[in-house]
Amino acid sequence: MEHTGDEEASMFETSHVLGALLASSPLLARAWDRCVAAAEGAAAATSGFVHGGGDGGTVFVAFSGVQAALSAAGAAVAGGGAFAPVGLGGDAARRMFAPLVSAEPDAGEPVAVQALALRCFLKLCGSPDFQMLLNQIRGKAVVFTGHSLGGAIAALAALHYLCISSSSSTLAPAPPVLCVTFGSPLLGNEALSSAILRERWSGNFCHVVSQHDIVPRLLFCPLETVPAHMIVEMQLQQWPAGIRHAGAVTTVTARMVDTDQDALRQLIQMHVGAVATEQKLAAPATLGGSPYRPFGTYVLCSPDGAACLDNPTDAVQMLYATFASRCSPGADSPEFAHSCYGDLVLKMPQHLLLKRRLRADDASATSNYDAGVSLALEASGIDVKGTEASTARQWLKTSKRVGPRPSLNCAHLATRLGRITPCRAQIEWYKVLFDSETGYYDAFKQRRSPKKFSKVNMNRIKLGQFWDDVLAMLDAGQLPHDFHRRAKWVNAARFYQLLVEPLDIADYHRNNLHRTCGSYVPNGRERRYELFDRWWQEKGRTGTGRDTTLSNSAASTSSRRRSKYAGLTQDPCFWARVEEARELTENARSELNAAELAMKLEVLQEFERYSGELVASKEVSVDVVAPQSSYTLWVEEWKQLKLRDEVRTMLLLF
Repeated sequence: MEHTGDEEASMFETSHVLGALLASSPLLARAWDRCVAAAEGAAAATSGFVHGGGDGGTVFVAFSGVQAALSAAGAAVAGGGAFAPVGLGGDAARRMFAPLVSAEPDAGEPVAVQALALRCFLKLCGSPDFQMLLNQIRGKAVVFTGHSLGGAIAALAALHYLCISSSSSTLAPAPPVLCVTFGSPLLGNEALSSAILRERWSGNFCHVVSQHDIVPRLLFCPLETVPAHMIVEMQLQQWPAGIRHAGAVTTVTARMVDTDQDALRQLIQMHVGAVATEQKLAAPATLGGSPYRPFGTYVLCSPDGAACLDNPTDAVQMLYATFASRCSPGADSPEFAHSCYGDLVLKMPQHLLLKRRLRADDASATSNYDAGVSLALEASGIDVKGTEASTARQWLKTSKRVGPRPSLNCAHLATRLGRITPCRAQIEWYKVLFDSETGYYDAFKQRRSPKKFSKVNMNRIKLGQFWDDVLAMLDAGQLPHDFHRRAKWVNAARFYQLLVEPLDIADYHRNNLHRTCGSYVPNGRERRYELFDRWWQEKGRTGTGRDTTLSNSAASTSSRRRSKYAGLTQDPCFWARVEEARELTENARSELNAAELAMKLEVLQEFERYSGELVASKEVSVDVVAPQSSYTLWVEEWKQLKLRDEVRTMLLLF
């Protein structure tokens, strides 16, 4: 889809504006205060978290990473994989994160999170104090927060709270939930990021990252090259000296002193840069990359301000660009970069009072948009004249100009959907024309009224092309990740499917493809219909979508009754089942083998029960019971078959 001139002229770079808006609010300062309180209480407290109220009834819950650091210290000495990803397939984790796990694709990598953070969170969940906290904050606005490893635990706590809130049977709207992390290591893999996007939870996470902090960037490196003791020691640097006496911690500290910090920076810069330059975040771990990927909004802060990025690809690219820029004097140590968040959140609002002026020698600022890009670079700590600025500038521009944003694509699709409505309307008129005689399925299969058939067939193809284009855009990431959960599009797809798939089935059988390629459902059904079934089932509606068994479908329809026939048959594959039943009935007439006949009769009896339930509950359109429809003909054929003595005997045994 091409940009118009108006779209080009209306573009603005807003990441620095959002960063300034966030910095001007007291949110970050209050979240950091709770992190400090969690750090100060780490030596004495056993719960691993502190909580307190804020303005407007908001509850701040801060998590300490000290227990995780001490646990990882022992694992680092023992050579354990504290930062390896683990799946959520265990019983406890599956219950706590059910929506994320249930959203996993049938094929592909499962959702996985950092082993250390998950282990500490599961231990925390088993404590009475945490369960009491969950009961206390239920229904309230909550901000989960944490620094370093505590931030990873806070993110899991927020995910758990979102999961239990979304699974609640109450009709009340879910309370606002926000997770603010400071210098937190990456938590999960690409599957976790995708699941969070599908659940529309990405906006609930705000990751604050300082310009040269290695901890949020370290897990982009292949796990076998990650010096995990760096994360552990920098976490422990924040705690009172009384808890840093253990032998494992002393060993980790000695290893940190021996670490070549220049080599470490080069290692991180190389691997973050490798992910950033791919222009995608799906680098497989089998190629030597890290499985970890970001999610949520990233706030890249520096002494000059902050820039907000809500796109994971943009976040990785800017994490690289900011890290590659030169350090200011005194800010080159990993310890300083990881512990400077308190100063940053205090100073950022002060910078908003300074009137920003672009440098006179900034030749790149040729428009308002370019000026906005320069301000975003400056706010994130990148010198607009530095060597890394040109690459970062291009990334920011590319992310905006590679095509319309998903929300804009969605708006354009709505316009296109309106334009193809006449195609759908003509098929509806065609259906009404044959409802009282053969039904539109059989009329289309038999090519009744050739001129009308040709027009309807052309409209059928046009509608199929439109929905294939929609799915192609969704697969390419050009539509919002929750597109398949938006009621407008789920309902539009369902209506299209119920109206048009019977015509596809008729076309399949008219061309005898069921004989050359096999039955329609497993062999001839278009991918779009299978996806639309899944969309509808995820919406949670009762209906007769394509279930794995006929008994399940019938059971779902028996729970509700209509006063008149449905406008469209609610099982989109009903006519394929009718065709199979007619063919099976014909074969049963000439079947001589008793065992084979018994199997055929059992299948036919099951279809009789299923279809009868659909008709009785009026979950079919009136065309199904038309005098000359294939279904009506099958009912008569089945009655005649049941009159045979051997068939009647077998059915009584069933």
